[in-house]
Amino acid sequence: MAESEPDIDDKKLLPKKMIKKPLLIVIFVLINIIVIAATAFSEFGNSENAATLSEVKINWWFLLPPVICFVIAMTIEISKYVLIMRSMTKEKFDRKRAHKVARRTVLLGRYYDSITPAAIGGQPFQIYYMRKNSNLPAGESTAIPIFGMISGQIGFIIIAVICFLFGSASINNAVLIGTACFGLLFYAFWPVTVMIATFLPKATAELINKIVRFLAKIHIVKDPKKTTKKVEYEVNAYAKCVRLILKTKGLFLKTVLMSVVFHILISTIPFFVLTAFGGDVDFLPCFVTTVAVTSAVYFIPTPGNAGAAEGTFYVVFSQLSSGYIFWAMLVWRFFSYYIYIIMGPIVYFLMHLERKRDEKAKALKS
Repeated sequence: MAESEPDIDDKKLLPKKMIKKPLLIVIFVLINIIVIAATAFSEFGNSENAATLSEVKINWWFLLPPVICFVIAMTIEISKYVLIMRSMTKEKFDRKRAHKVARRTVLLGRYYDSITPAAIGGQPFQIYYMRKNSNLPAGESTAIPIFGMISGQIGFIIIAVICFLFGSASINNAVLIGTACFGLLFYAFWPVTVMIATFLPKATAELINKIVRFLAKIHIVKDPKKTTKKVEYEVNAYAKCVRLILKTKGLFLKTVLMSVVFHILISTIPFFVLTAFGGDVDFLPCFVTTVAVTSAVYFIPTPGNAGAAEGTFYVVFSQLSSGYIFWAMLVWRFFSYYIYIIMGPIVYFLMHLERKRDEKAKALKS
């Protein structure tokens, strides 16, 4: 095992109440599906200019690359978690079991990110699932989802910075560039703060105090002392998890590189969707615009950035005819959001079947 575990009360990072009974899980999932369906209708259902599907000419072959990009991206993300799990244990970790735990950890994390405001629900449920199913110590079960998230954020930051430095000229929209840079600051705040805290804890504490005091002056934070204490605790918890990961040589670099590839593949999907619907667009401007828009909507505190994402991504799809925009954005939204809502209940259903099978097997043995 790893030499030491983070000295943190990781129960504070878990959701306060977990849904344990299968019936309650089903009800919870159905409620979320209804909410998301209502959101989808409000976003896309009133498009008067949308052409009927029979009138839309689609190059179906160009819808295959988005599927391939998505499958490869999710495979890489799951493999990243498998790599972390196997690297953190000296003894042989069964790859099949590690892959199952990693797959469910990733999919459940994406599901809860999609149904909670500002994507705050995924990580606590990932920690909870790993603690119950990975057979790893509590500290490592906490560190893996935390570092999975941080490495993913760092991967996107790397891509965004490169795009903004060398590709911003391809975006003829100063407002979008400004909003994207502002959103990137929000996106970068947490991972940068955690990385600084990993090596400079005192400097981080001072930085947090200054930021909280500033937010209190502009009446965003009501209780500066309580907020400072809470943020310092979470940053220290994250930093200790990062230090645990960094004990494994080369793991940090590998996971960040895998995250970079993941975000490149996901950000490539709109280009192929546009091409499938007859759009005539160059790859680089489309890719850079997609990264900029993704950054711009980051700080919107709605589940899956619903509402803001559709309005902002109109910049990417606006070169299509008005009748085609509806269908193109619906396809893109499926890959970027709705598919996670679908996969979450499937994972829960498979877990329920597995639990019933195990209970039956135990009953037969006894």
